[in-house]
Amino acid sequence: MAMASMMKVVLGSIAFGFFWVLAVFPAVPFLPIGRTAGALLGAMLMVVFRVISPYEANEAIDLDILGLLFGTMVVSVYLERADMFKYLGKLLTWKSRGGKDLLFRVCLVSAISSALFTNDTCCILLTEFILKIARQNNLPPQPFLLALASSSNIGSAATPIGNPQNLVIAVQSKISFEKFLFGILPSMLLGVLVNGAILLCYFWKLLSIERDQEVEAEAGDLVVENEVINSHQSPHASSVNSRDFMNANSLPNSVAKDPPNENWKRFLWKICVYLVTIGMLVALFLGFNMSCTAVTAALALVVLDFKDARPCLEKVSYTLLVFFCGMFIAVHGFNKTGIPSTLWEAVERYSRIDSTGGIALLSVVILLLSNVASNVPTVLLLGSRVAASAASISATEEARAWLILAWVSTVAGNLSLLGSAANLIVCEQARRAQFYSYNLSFWSHLKFGVPSTIIVNAIGLPFIRSY
Repeated sequence: MAMASMMKVVLGSIAFGFFWVLAVFPAVPFLPIGRTAGALLGAMLMVVFRVISPYEANEAIDLDILGLLFGTMVVSVYLERADMFKYLGKLLTWKSRGGKDLLFRVCLVSAISSALFTNDTCCILLTEFILKIARQNNLPPQPFLLALASSSNIGSAATPIGNPQNLVIAVQSKISFEKFLFGILPSMLLGVLVNGAILLCYFWKLLSIERDQEVEAEAGDLVVENEVINSHQSPHASSVNSRDFMNANSLPNSVAKDPPNENWKRFLWKICVYLVTIGMLVALFLGFNMSCTAVTAALALVVLDFKDARPCLEKVSYTLLVFFCGMFIAVHGFNKTGIPSTLWEAVERYSRIDSTGGIALLSVVILLLSNVASNVPTVLLLGSRVAASAASISATEEARAWLILAWVSTVAGNLSLLGSAANLIVCEQARRAQFYSYNLSFWSHLKFGVPSTIIVNAIGLPFIRSY
């Protein structure tokens, strides 16, 4: 694509600059309006500056991605109401054999649950539970918090519904859920194991401390705050509002015991929620339209609940949907300036995926851009270009290029504390925990994040295949 006129290039760069600054630094002193408003501002400037027309701005909004995102958020709300994440928390404590065993459990449980229920949701609902387990066992919280955040990011790479950038890739590439899963699953599983091994090497001595108390089998009164993060919060982080997970045995009998009919109704309702969720995953696996499947599952849960759906629908992060609309327009306008195409043409010949050196260079470009511009804009800027370059080799290589983009842009979130919303959620949830707060600092995360990101990316790349 040729460069646009100098006026469009300058004005488009200014508009995109507003979007980028406010997306990466939502509380900048000169304009502390947040990410969502920043995305809308960037989109509006693209139209006002006539970089794109109102019609082009409307066409830039991808309704399939918005539908898929909305549907998965609603399903997550109902799963949270059905105590799915409480049961996942209990799985961590079942017959635990010490700190090292517990660390690997956190890695595996957070990775698998993130692949199915999104990484941000899992971090919101598991952080305080993990802090409580660490306190009960006289173990340092830092390795377990790092395990939760990093493994959630790695695990979310395996499916189209694991994180927002994968949603974009799945819709744009038209890669089926099955091919996406099997293309990245080996890298994901190996990456989680390697990440856990790195954590063990870092914290071996601390995890060897004898426990003062046994791990409790019950997940007791875990209270998760509704407010997750302040200035650094991603809109996606609020897709599921937390509620109290209370141990019914700790309440007075008059409160804890529900009528038998109510207990049966709730039990059957939970079963229906899990069956609908399983049905959604099976439909995605069979190749049904992902957006329609997710929205259908969400509506099925609304009907099965048989009550006013407003309280549940209010928990959906509509700010995230608005953010995506603004981001689609801002990125499309920036693409129209010709700058991304010109920059890509300069490195395209050296970053083709038919050579080891090309894959390495492409991975470095994705990793750096994901940490500078965030992973979703990176996918929107590079996706079609990387795919077109690989398509000149073969259709199989085109699909593999999309999967490499999904893998690297997701694992890149582990590089620093600001690399992904999941990291920030764990940090803020831990800092605000009522019973046992802990401050996960930027530098303590960076010392682990840099080697982990580089090693996990390098080890996982050779195992990414397209089918």
